[in-house]
Amino acid sequence: MSRRDTVNSIFMRKAETPAPPAGVEKNPDRVRTGAVSAMGASLQEMTEAARAAGRLQAQISSGFSVLEIDPSDISNSSISDRIPVARDAEFDALVASIAEHGQKVPILVRPAPEREGQYQIAYGRRRLRAAAKLGLKVKAIVQNLDDNELVIAQGKENLDRQDLSFIEKALFAYRLEEADYPRDVIMAALSTDKADLSRYISVARGVPQTVIMAIGPAPKAGRTRWLALVDAVSSSPKKVEAIIEDDAFTDLDSDQRLQCILSKMALRDARKVTGTTWRTRQGQKAAQIEHAGNKTRITFDERFVPEFADYLTTRLDELFDEFDAVRSQR
Repeated sequence: MSRRDTVNSIFMRKAETPAPPAGVEKNPDRVRTGAVSAMGASLQEMTEAARAAGRLQAQISSGFSVLEIDPSDISNSSISDRIPVARDAEFDALVASIAEHGQKVPILVRPAPEREGQYQIAYGRRRLRAAAKLGLKVKAIVQNLDDNELVIAQGKENLDRQDLSFIEKALFAYRLEEADYPRDVIMAALSTDKADLSRYISVARGVPQTVIMAIGPAPKAGRTRWLALVDAVSSSPKKVEAIIEDDAFTDLDSDQRLQCILSKMALRDARKVTGTTWRTRQGQKAAQIEHAGNKTRITFDERFVPEFADYLTTRLDELFDEFDAVRSQR
């Protein structure tokens, strides 16, 4: 069960408005007095509170428990899904809100395997940290979950809130893969398909975790920028390491850090670019060939050689075999 379904079923579903008694005429244009309106709002609020209490009791009867637990009795799951940041304004705001208004939404935990009286968190890490910081017990739904259900609930909660960045999802997928979770479980946890899951894992594998942690979650950066970083790291890992070790780098926010690396690596590659032009027999400039480090890029002008790029790509295996045969005779 996702956080949204769990929490909505307990707290958030609004009471349905009953149909008016027979014979009572509806009048949408009628304006109620302030006193009548206030009384109606109060009655509705009491009705919704009573129904929420009834739903909560039903959840508890069906196997859910809502407890107040000491944060020290709750441990993290074995698979982390967040990149820690030094300055987290949203967390500070959460602490202030709980201090003033109390914890409104429970976290989800399971009884810790083989540890009596202890629990393991599925989701709600920030609320748990906030309660610990304030010296409060944390409200928690306790549910029996196996390992697969735990990571699925963990992933679903973050997707429902839409606050995990691309690289945090990629790291989460990679860590689940490394922990030998089945691919169908990982796809369920991330609500993704096989193709996207492969992209997530390839990015997380392509960038050293030391670099990822130095950059942080980069909430505004999507797959394109992280793939560009994979290329940058593969072409010159020492240059990337030198950039993140610069003191000025740490003064930037997370998205700026990623952009800083990409910009400096692009400038470095631009200085090393050499190029030639391929012309057709009629003298038309049909392609630009650029060499940058250990990479070569060919850009065809399809005004002069339409469909030639597609034709060439279908023959790459054949051309490489021919090239390999010639090279072996040298």
